[in-house]
Amino acid sequence: QVQLQESGPGLVKPSQTLSLTCTVSGNSITANYYYWSWIRQPPGKGLEWMGAIAYSGISFYAPTLKSRTSISRDTSKNHFTLQLKSVTPEDTAVYYCAMSAGWGPLDHWGQGTQISVSS
Repeated sequence: QVQLQESGPGLVKPSQTLSLTCTVSGNSITANYYYWSWIRQPPGKGLEWMGAIAYSGISFYAPTLKSRTSISRDTSKNHFTLQLKSVTPEDTAVYYCAMSAGWGPLDHWGQGTQISVSS
């Protein structure tokens, strides 16, 4: 049974860098051919895919967020990390991590973590 669990600070001040970690159990983040994504949902809006890191370690980013986003991994801890720079209140959202087989459907999700950006 694959499980994903997000962890993060809850509250971030504007202009700071948000760091979130997704810890995975039941599968290896290096296993062929899985992709590990970050998705967010601002209040009252739809889901927004932010980016992913592949089993190979290559990262992919949504064009609108590419300049502010970095996704990395620690294979020894079987987790992957999102960093979002220069946050604003518009980055307030529930952040999710999820798994897919290649670019297929995101079929395993974490429960999500609420991130608020406020001074």
